[in-house]
Amino acid sequence: MSQEIWINLPVKDVEKSTAFFNEIGFHAVSVGNERAKLAIGQTTILLFPDAAFEKFTGSKTADTSRSAELIFSIGAESREEVDAFIQKVEFAGGSIFDKPSEVDGWMYGAGFADLDGHRWNLLYMDKSKMPKR
Repeated sequence: MSQEIWINLPVKDVEKSTAFFNEIGFHAVSVGNERAKLAIGQTTILLFPDAAFEKFTGSKTADTSRSAELIFSIGAESREEVDAFIQKVEFAGGSIFDKPSEVDGWMYGAGFADLDGHRWNLLYMDKSKMPKR
């Protein structure tokens, strides 16, 4: 069995979402009619119009204005990378739901929502300060 995983993500406007993700530093390209491929490290996320997503899942998409269906977590190399990334998100039209801050003395991160309300977080972990168990 193939070990590749593709995450399928419904969006209201594929072109606007593609532009947003490129603006914040990801690599997104149009693929065929009304869909795009977003590459983040080794992960592939396919952006589909809501109607296409609903057709092949057989259910309605989540109303992200009322609930969160998931959160994508992305590792950062430094606190500065988290801060700079969040500034790009704000400039590109995303919304910040968790401003950059330190957690438990060894993690530093922030959370944002993309144009469709899907939630993401960026997290830097200083493993030298990580509690030993």
